[in-house]
Amino acid sequence: MSEELLINVTPQETRVATVENGMLTEIWVERVQKIGLVGTIIQGTVKRVLPGMEAAFVDIGLDKAAFLHVSDVQAPATLDANGEPQVQVISRLLREGQKLAVQVTKDPLGTKGARVTSKLTVPSRYLVMMPFEANIGVSARIDNEEERDRLKLMVTELRDDSQAGYIIRTAAEGVELEYLKEDMDYLTKAWNGVKERCKSNKAGTVIFRDLPLVQRMMRDLNRHGVERIRIDSRETYHQCVEFCNEYVPELASCLEHYPGERPIFDLHGVEDEIDKALNRKVLLKSGGYLIIDQTESMTTIDVNTGGFVGKHNLEETIFKTNLEAAQAIARQLRLRNLGGIIIIDFIDMSVLEHRRQVLRALEKALERDHARTQVNEVSQLGLVEMTRKRTRESLEQVLCSECKVCDGRGMQKTLETVGFEVSREIIRQVRQFDIHSVTVLASSEIVDWFTEERSDDLAELQDFAGVPIRLQAEQYYTREHFDVVLQ
Repeated sequence: MSEELLINVTPQETRVATVENGMLTEIWVERVQKIGLVGTIIQGTVKRVLPGMEAAFVDIGLDKAAFLHVSDVQAPATLDANGEPQVQVISRLLREGQKLAVQVTKDPLGTKGARVTSKLTVPSRYLVMMPFEANIGVSARIDNEEERDRLKLMVTELRDDSQAGYIIRTAAEGVELEYLKEDMDYLTKAWNGVKERCKSNKAGTVIFRDLPLVQRMMRDLNRHGVERIRIDSRETYHQCVEFCNEYVPELASCLEHYPGERPIFDLHGVEDEIDKALNRKVLLKSGGYLIIDQTESMTTIDVNTGGFVGKHNLEETIFKTNLEAAQAIARQLRLRNLGGIIIIDFIDMSVLEHRRQVLRALEKALERDHARTQVNEVSQLGLVEMTRKRTRESLEQVLCSECKVCDGRGMQKTLETVGFEVSREIIRQVRQFDIHSVTVLASSEIVDWFTEERSDDLAELQDFAGVPIRLQAEQYYTREHFDVVLQ
């Protein structure tokens, strides 16, 4: 299966799309004013200790305090009188006002604050260092037992007297000793820097931050099967070339600068796929469809035959629809980045073998998912219950906000999202036509957003486009409705 990475860079936003066999499967969005915190180590202050929940709330400088469970508190293992591991008690480990270096494991989602741990880790290309652990683990995606043993033996021989623990990442499969040593030396230096900053930094300050999105993708990308990495920013392209030459040389030949006037996401139909991924309804090629509803507690997916009538009998029609839906569901989970509890209501099948085949098809389709998934058997109600690890916001949560008009019953695009769409449309038109000025007709809130909150960005956009840009508020335009008039 061929895989291609498309990277779209603008001054305020970076987007990375994964395309497999011509089809969009994943999308990452990172905005300058809202960079994800997962992996960031922050000096925090314990605000409240909750013995009843065996947890604590830690102030890390965000609007909401972060949640720290007792199982995520770094503490030396102790044994009871019978020699068994003693159950840790949060009130004995932490006290209010205590300064504590914590690492974000989940970004704030909805009404929930961030999830953090004091069991700190530092990642690199091939390894993840666990300074407070002693064990060595190997990624479950490396399934060759001989290769697992080889990697584990090399890491055991290489680690220094500190006896830090390590997780061997999937990317390490097949690499030689020298590359693991370079990674380990880098991690040792990085951890020494973290320890020094922990001593001097005040509570609430960032001690360690992971790489930016593009470099992080280069580091974590599974190099097998990647054919091209196309980048529409010359500056970012050169940064990636330098990064790959130093850390991921096998990817350097895949890098390609895209200088075309047509936006790179338009060229591959990515913009249309993103818009479709914000809809509840997903059409299947056969004529059936899915209905995907995302809530704070869980995501539900309903499968329907729609206009698919089949050629033989009802059971065969239902079976084929469910098989097609299994493939589409696996793709939509990745594309929309849906996590947590997921309930799938396949169309009822009376043949037991058909149920098994649909379930196996779903599990097979999920094998390419980078997030950890767990699928249960079909329940007595005919539902498939599954979980998918959630560490960052879903695509809908990133691009949309609650609609004030409908009091939160639906979603609409944020001012930022529409503003960036306006900017991209202006650049698209300027590149295609010889024009003297641009007038943007939009809602008053979009005009206010540009003139009040993002006046600097508007000036930068005007310089980039090379023509004057005029904004005109239209009374009856909704937030997502705008027109770009060329003169």
